[in-house]
Amino acid sequence: MKTIHKLFLALIPVLGLAACGGGDTEDRLDVTDPVVRFVQASPLATGVTLYRADVAQPDATNTTYGFASDYFDIDTGVADWSAKTATSTLGSVSIDPERGTKYTIVSLAASATDNTVALIVDPYNKTLTSDSTRLRLMNASYNAASVDLYMLPPNTDINTVTAAPLIGATAFKASGPLSGVDSTDIPAGTYQVTVTAAGTKTVLFNGQLSFAANKDLLLLTVPDATQPGGINVLVKTEGVAGAATVTPL
Repeated sequence: MKTIHKLFLALIPVLGLAACGGGDTEDRLDVTDPVVRFVQASPLATGVTLYRADVAQPDATNTTYGFASDYFDIDTGVADWSAKTATSTLGSVSIDPERGTKYTIVSLAASATDNTVALIVDPYNKTLTSDSTRLRLMNASYNAASVDLYMLPPNTDINTVTAAPLIGATAFKASGPLSGVDSTDIPAGTYQVTVTAAGTKTVLFNGQLSFAANKDLLLLTVPDATQPGGINVLVKTEGVAGAATVTPL
């Protein structure tokens, strides 16, 4: 829920706040327009366009696998959003936008032959003084029922890790943290990205990822077509075009 405290802070001169929180101050205060982005994470679909009601969105038109738009402003008011090809609808979600909230629509493979759509809602309740990066995981791999995510120092043997995963038990077609809950804070740096089957040390993916402070990262597990049961990990960094493949180890 948006707080009176944040509304009070909105009255502070923006110049003073910029020194504390960076360029996303209005997002942190929940006074900016709601925004949405689209990620095309289904290797089965091509020519996918995002629609608000019956209106194609110019920021997400005729997209292919690995496409990821940046956030763009949307009007308030409930609307249905759909991902469509020229011949079919992959799926639809309903959004009732709130100011200061970020929405991500993901098209993904529901199986080896079918597609679906998922919605992530991020309230973006980041404190004004924080310079941490926001991190979220989306399990877009139908061949991995539930996964744990570890962000470890490079060259770490997962079997020696006793700490809990940074983001645990993310089910297929869900995000971790769950939609509607804030993304996870993580310091800038270089990390070993290790994805395991939930509750186990069975490694599904090992990779390496570096990022600076104050970034917004979405990691997506996706099926690896080259090995049955295998997965890859894509990363969408806000402000960087597309979704890149995390470098595997």
